[in-house]
Amino acid sequence: PFCTSVFIFVLYTCCTDLIPHRDEKYLHPACIPITQNVTVVEGAIANMTCRVDYNDNTSLQWSNPAQQTLFFGDKKALRDHRIELVRASSQELTIRINDVSLSDEGLYTCSLFTMPVRTTKAFLTVLGVPGRPEITGFTKPAMEGDVVTLTCTTSGSKPAATIRWFRNDKEVQGTKEVNATGKSFTVRSSLQFQVDKRDDGVAYTCSVEHVSLSKPYMTTEVLEVHYAPHLEIAHSLIIPQEGQYFKLECVSIGNPIPEPVEWSKDGGELPDIERMIVEGRELTITMLNKTDNGTYRCEASNHLGSSSAEYILFVYDPNALGQHGPDHALIGGVVAVVVFITLCLIIVLGRYLARHKGTYLTHEAKGAEDAPDADTAIINAEGNHVHAEEKKEYFI
Repeated sequence: PFCTSVFIFVLYTCCTDLIPHRDEKYLHPACIPITQNVTVVEGAIANMTCRVDYNDNTSLQWSNPAQQTLFFGDKKALRDHRIELVRASSQELTIRINDVSLSDEGLYTCSLFTMPVRTTKAFLTVLGVPGRPEITGFTKPAMEGDVVTLTCTTSGSKPAATIRWFRNDKEVQGTKEVNATGKSFTVRSSLQFQVDKRDDGVAYTCSVEHVSLSKPYMTTEVLEVHYAPHLEIAHSLIIPQEGQYFKLECVSIGNPIPEPVEWSKDGGELPDIERMIVEGRELTITMLNKTDNGTYRCEASNHLGSSSAEYILFVYDPNALGQHGPDHALIGGVVAVVVFITLCLIIVLGRYLARHKGTYLTHEAKGAEDAPDADTAIINAEGNHVHAEEKKEYFI
């Protein structure tokens, strides 16, 4: 009991004005209010709490950044239906601010009304949620070769939001612009490019990222590009033979799709409409014969231009293909190459042997180099047994 009395007396002397000329910096920590900074998203709820470890029933007070009293103890001082009392005691004062707006951001003050008054401040940070992005600048359809500028805009963010662009799934870089509107920001990002047919059907996505968002806001636009047609002919058989069913397809690339497709043979109309059936982009010949040989052409157009493609048909005789033996021309070519290589080797070998003819020497012939002919050299060599190591022998 004695120690408790001493502790209470010490706290009382620290938190009251019994000691004259006391500097506030020497006050006991238990007498100073404790607060924490708060961060909330715009439209959410902010709880502001002020605590003190020791208080002799002195009231706590919360004031807003404009120094207007919000609550003095459990008494509401400011008529704002958004502000409510959560808890009021001698050691705690907690208030709630509902539907927080950007204008609520600032430095709030908690005061303990002792002599002198002790105060602590807490900063309320309000995050401005960005609006969902909008993409402008799409001209539907765009023409191949046009220069298109796409702009993505989001407003109301605080701090300023980040905008990212994606062409399908690949990120592309845009030009960013940030403008302040009161306490929030309007952010724009633009893409400029010249379109071609590869951009037709491409999805351009604008992604907005912000600390207040659990996942990015995204909006997507699909680009439509009109371009002139390009045609190719696909065929159903590699080696068309008499009696077979044969199909040609006019494969067209273009937007709008080039219509209609016109078929012709050798510059004129199809000669046999009973066997040559046209259905849309396909030409079907039900039973091939030699009279079908020729150049087939398909043509199509849209409002940007026209295109055509050709296919040369040659119908083979299946019996001739079956009796077709070895390729004699190929075999003859291979034989000619082999003969040519052999002749070249013979010529090279003959030239080599001719250059080295009669140059095989022995030590016995040394010293006979000066003889006018081979026979004299041999005779001289036979008579010179003393210097046999210098003789030279010639073989022809």
